[in-house]
Amino acid sequence: MVTSVTNLSRSGLYDWMAQRVSAVVLAAYFIFLIGYLAMHPGIGYVQWHELFASNGMRIFSLLALVALGAHAWVGMWTIATDYLTPMALGKSATAVRFLFQAVCGVAMFAYFVWGVQILWGI
Repeated sequence: MVTSVTNLSRSGLYDWMAQRVSAVVLAAYFIFLIGYLAMHPGIGYVQWHELFASNGMRIFSLLALVALGAHAWVGMWTIATDYLTPMALGKSATAVRFLFQAVCGVAMFAYFVWGVQILWGI
């Protein structure tokens, strides 16, 4: 039975939807950046600073940062569950998978906090 996409429980459908939505947000962000760079070929520090000084761009960048974290988490979780198995690693697979996911989670949190500090100048 398939559960609702809006359900907060952990399901394959939820992961699939999070992966697709985050990919669309990231694609929109990078298409915007590429378009901006194409429209301003001789861009310098001042123009780049003005772009990221606007609250709209900061919010869009923050949304892209959240999407990147969600996309990375689902991807790394999938890698951990697909490849870090008892068949591949023996009895220590659960510990290795937990450690792998913990390191990924801490790294993604650190990158997120770092990104917020950069965007908002905290």
